[in-house]
Amino acid sequence: MAELPPLREVIARHGLSASKALGQNFLFDAQLLDRIAAIPGDLHGQPVLEIGPGPGGLTRALLKAGARVTAIEMDSRCLPALAELSDAFPDQLSVIEGDAMKIDHGHLMGGEPFHVVANLPYNVGTALCVRWLGGETWPPQWVSLTLMFQQEVAQRIVAKEGGGAYGRLAVLAQWRSKAKLAMKVHRSAFTPPPKVMSAIVHVTPVNAPEGVSSRTLERLTEAAFGQRRKMLRQSLKGVPGALEALEKIGIDPTRRAETLSVDEFVELARELS
Repeated sequence: MAELPPLREVIARHGLSASKALGQNFLFDAQLLDRIAAIPGDLHGQPVLEIGPGPGGLTRALLKAGARVTAIEMDSRCLPALAELSDAFPDQLSVIEGDAMKIDHGHLMGGEPFHVVANLPYNVGTALCVRWLGGETWPPQWVSLTLMFQQEVAQRIVAKEGGGAYGRLAVLAQWRSKAKLAMKVHRSAFTPPPKVMSAIVHVTPVNAPEGVSSRTLERLTEAAFGQRRKMLRQSLKGVPGALEALEKIGIDPTRRAETLSVDEFVELARELS
């Protein structure tokens, strides 16, 4: 790393500034970035997918850790700075210009298992997370997700039933994965500082419950939490068979969605599957 100039210098030389439209906030603290890159464990020789690397702060930390990084960046202004990293770490970094929401990540990673490590752009972070957590094929191709979100979103991913943060995102993240809050990041660590605090969530897949369709669970939670202030008998009446399933497995239809545990949602989805 001695031959690499400081990130601030790279950004100044290329005339880069964080784009609000793209949900960008840059991190400069090398020690903090190294800590983030260490969350998934030993990455030496491991394939890593990074979304929205920007000027390459986290990318540097991942490359230093020995990872083979594939980075998707839609801001063409950042490509020259990332090209310098490619030159400094031969055969370790591949940069794809494009929209991560429109790219098949598994195909891009060549069909081999991979880690996802990303300081996600705020405007697409939740949508990407739901995409990685979905699908009928399980275990997924990704081995772990290490994702930075606004702290409020991170808390929604790891929330337990009964609290205001508990909702659809928590169920989708926890029914066949382990999700934990790995680190909080103060807003002052970013340039420019966002208005909110951030946090990093680490997710690893576990065995999926048998007999449960992912699509059914997604539809069920979408209906239940789409009208979270209403009783289940009202919010789920548009889901064919849901009210009968509630009665069959003994869930009181006057309860609200946030009182149901992940296991109860899984049991309900199994009955509907």
